[in-house]
Amino acid sequence: MKTRFDAIIIGGGILGVSTAYELAKAGMTNVCVLERHYLASGSTGRCGGGFRQQWSTETNTRLAMDSVARLEMIEEELGYRTEFFQGGYLILAHSEEEEKQFAKNVEMQRRLGLNVEIVDPVEAKKIVPFLNTELIKKATWCPKDGHINPFLLTQAYANAARRLGVEIHLWTNVTGLMKKSNTFFVMTDKGVHYEAPLLFNCAGGFSRTIGNMLNVEIPVDPYRHEILVTEPVERLWNPMVISFSVGLYARQEMSGGVVMGMGDPNEPVGTYVGSSMHFMYEMSKRFTRLFPKLDKLRIVRQWAGLYEMTADAQPILGPIDEIDNFYQACGFSGHGLMLAPAVSQLLANMAVHGKKSEVIDSLSVKRLYALKDVVREKSVV
Repeated sequence: MKTRFDAIIIGGGILGVSTAYELAKAGMTNVCVLERHYLASGSTGRCGGGFRQQWSTETNTRLAMDSVARLEMIEEELGYRTEFFQGGYLILAHSEEEEKQFAKNVEMQRRLGLNVEIVDPVEAKKIVPFLNTELIKKATWCPKDGHINPFLLTQAYANAARRLGVEIHLWTNVTGLMKKSNTFFVMTDKGVHYEAPLLFNCAGGFSRTIGNMLNVEIPVDPYRHEILVTEPVERLWNPMVISFSVGLYARQEMSGGVVMGMGDPNEPVGTYVGSSMHFMYEMSKRFTRLFPKLDKLRIVRQWAGLYEMTADAQPILGPIDEIDNFYQACGFSGHGLMLAPAVSQLLANMAVHGKKSEVIDSLSVKRLYALKDVVREKSVV
């Protein structure tokens, strides 16, 4: 069994496998991904599956636009079906304050070339017929946003990476890290020790733990985020609907079930991903406020995953000053799936070709150490 590689990636979610693929595509094929369970077993496989380009920060908007451009061709590139669907995103404004923020967002997004518009309640109801428009003042609409199957996208990247020579070792938990000279030594629960000169932290909600193993502070806190899905019903609408004020998102799956999730500001930091009765009750209450005619939908199941939050709700990317060749791709604050295609490509170009990236530099962990001039991403549920 080979244990020496040119790069080791910790985490077999979408960031880990897409980074492995992009490294191999860029010429670094002797790469190994270490995953403590199965592919997409963490945040990736427990997310809502949406991708959007509507953000309040220019950095996230740029990353998202680049990612969607990649996703539009990803099935052809990777040779695998992903259930990619551009049904759009409708984001609801409930107050004058939100109207002003959304107008500011749209102005910036259009300047970057995004096809997005502000619609009134009448137009919003045409897009989503079951919407209670008495609760909204305006909405923003981008038809090129959409959703994708996170398991299929992860598998697509994994298969393509393996074809290029990448090894993916599942059920392999990292228990310790050490760096000596120019080599990282990675200890695992299987008693196997791996070596590589380049290490990527794509561990999601456990990214802080990985940093601690090397005595480095990676300021990412995991929070439980719960989701449910209803019984399959006839086609209701195509877009993902988001309300930051009500605190939910909802979309309909290809199979007909309505997926909906919400954030809880009272959720404590931790890696617990069990389900709660409180969520089912609160989610039902919030959803039926926006969609009162859908109050008879029956819940099939619910689950939970981790949002890996940073202080500004934006990711931590790239190398760190304390340890050479220790790259970060974490802290996505619930949006790793939709940003991964662009992020992984930027990281691979930097690691393999030494190509600089203003986006990665702006999202360095250093900004969170100082907590100075930090602009928080406002478009987060």
